[in-house]
Amino acid sequence: MSSPVTGRDLATLPKAHLHLHFTGSLRLSSLVELAAGHGIRLPDALVGAWPPRLASVRDERGWFRFQRLYDAARACVRAEEDMRRLVREASVDDAAEGSRWLELQVDPTSYAPFVEGITPALEIVLDEAAAVSAAGGAPVAIIVAASRIRHPLDARTLARLAARYAGDGPGTVVGFGLSNDERRGETREFAPAFAIARKAGLALMPHTGELLGPNAVEETLDAMQPDRLGHGVRSIEDPRVVERIAADGVALEVCPASNVALGVYAEPADVPVRALVEAGVSVALGADDPLLFGSRLVAQYALARDVLGFDDAGLAELARGSVRAARMPAALRTSTLNAIDDWLAAAPV
Repeated sequence: MSSPVTGRDLATLPKAHLHLHFTGSLRLSSLVELAAGHGIRLPDALVGAWPPRLASVRDERGWFRFQRLYDAARACVRAEEDMRRLVREASVDDAAEGSRWLELQVDPTSYAPFVEGITPALEIVLDEAAAVSAAGGAPVAIIVAASRIRHPLDARTLARLAARYAGDGPGTVVGFGLSNDERRGETREFAPAFAIARKAGLALMPHTGELLGPNAVEETLDAMQPDRLGHGVRSIEDPRVVERIAADGVALEVCPASNVALGVYAEPADVPVRALVEAGVSVALGADDPLLFGSRLVAQYALARDVLGFDDAGLAELARGSVRAARMPAALRTSTLNAIDDWLAAAPV
């Protein structure tokens, strides 16, 4: 393994965080406390040796095992205060890592049974996002995400719900996504849900190009006309698809640690961040699910520096990419870009 490279403090590099899942953002200590409070026994694979050792999701059994662990954690979030705690801690943790803006992705369907429906579930998340943003944490906006393992009509219901709370600041819905196993469902059948979200002015950011290759990426581009892609890294396998992504200005939310933990790539050096950037693609680094992958946002920038060879100027440009791809207020975007310039102008450690 490469020795850590010295340079400017990555925790003070201003940045936006665009790929963080709701339950996956939980602190391990909070998960343990929630499980104890609800009388739930967590699987040893989740808490015995942290972070968990995950099987490759290129094998569908590996995805099933990963999803089972995620579901075990999600089952511990079963009350309004649990949901509020999660949002608060995600905001505080991100602020400590230099995030000036966090887009937290949630499927309210998962928490609806505990708070009397999907509308109250989303309203709780939005209310706490607004409160913690006002209290000085990283400003939090919400991406409502449908699931590929549910019927496309459910996705339309979520898109209509997201549209009701659409906005452009903390405590509002700024985007609509599609997550879970991309080998499930027909991408084009979810297109009507994305059309509803687009009409409401929401940014579109479906997951693709992680478990499947460039053909799936292109199918998603055709069906949904997204603003960003969750992951999208395997587009690198077809230069023509990469060229299209760059030409269309579609940003990729790349999560290096999760790509390696899930077996998408064997080693951190294999994650094609540099190749994508050199091809003109806008890249925003994300942590995905820190609870399961054992690393938060700054660790992704450290990996880019220590393993992928980005110098501080290159890291600053990755941070700028995250800010430009974010759905943040214009004034905050400008001030954050200026702060990145200031970070780069300061003397390195």
